Amino acid sequence: MLSKSESHTSWQESVISSTWLTYILEQWTGVEYHYLYYIGFILWVLIILLFAPVLIFISVSCFLNLLLHIYKRKNGLDENFSSKSWDNERFMLLVLKLLYFVLLTGYELHGMEKIPEGPGLIVYYHGAAPVDYCWFINTLYIQTGRLCYSVVDRLFAKLPGKVFLFGRDESVEILKKGNLLGVAPGGGREGYFSDENYNLLWGNRKGFAQVAIDAKVPIIPLFTQNIQEGYRTLGKIGIFRWLYESSRLPLVPVYGMFPVKLRTYVGDPIPYDPNITATELVEKTKIAIETLRDRHQKLPGSILRALLERFDKHQKED
Repeated sequence: MLSKSESHTSWQESVISSTWLTYILEQWTGVEYHYLYYIGFILWVLIILLFAPVLIFISVSCFLNLLLHIYKRKNGLDENFSSKSWDNERFMLLVLKLLYFVLLTGYELHGMEKIPEGPGLIVYYHGAAPVDYCWFINTLYIQTGRLCYSVVDRLFAKLPGKVFLFGRDESVEILKKGNLLGVAPGGGREGYFSDENYNLLWGNRKGFAQVAIDAKVPIIPLFTQNIQEGYRTLGKIGIFRWLYESSRLPLVPVYGMFPVKLRTYVGDPIPYDPNITATELVEKTKIAIETLRDRHQKLPGSILRALLERFDKHQKED
């Protein structure tokens, strides 16, 4: 335990260090200390306003996934979240998640009757945070009991409590077994660097189209109104684009979780055609998603308008 003299000495050293740092900052910036204090305070407030909602969302997701882990350990279940033994816990967890999201965004799903009874490849626009797709598969399960598998980046394939996979052969096999499978061809690049104009950033990706052809299944387009207004990124800042392209890691800051109105629209399925090429199918899918976008999204998107739509009871016809 420190003596009074030692504590006093430590305090003095701390004050001296603080004064020295303040002096350096004043000399470097040319701004007096009290102005630096206020600037720092304002920056902290902005950080809290921008990033606290995302941290809350992550915390809620981690808590719910912790419940899944406890349930698994208590009941001696395996890792196969799609098995029947998970039914009760899965249903309860999805209801809790969906209730939370509906309260936050007034989430609606339109056109679910267009999803065929059999297998299908669901292709969706990737927002900055693809929470709309998560709530789509939650709603689908709650209302119909159908699971939708998801193709994701390898970084996220190990998250607990989800039905995740990757790889063309696996995807074809899942579809041939009569399941639904979701994929966002734009992936992280579209999520981080598309903006309020909702441009599709697919590059030359056509693997999803070849999967649909090989499995002989229809493609079901999906688009969510205002998803870019709910979450935004700092992707327009050059350094973040460079970091992503260099590492392929999710190093682009995402902020938001604004309580905007979100409506997910299911488009008309693109039927399997044995005479179509993957390139042609990619183009047809792009057109289908862009048609949903142009029909249901005012461009460019506006956060204020999307917030006001929470109070608008009218929506465009499907």
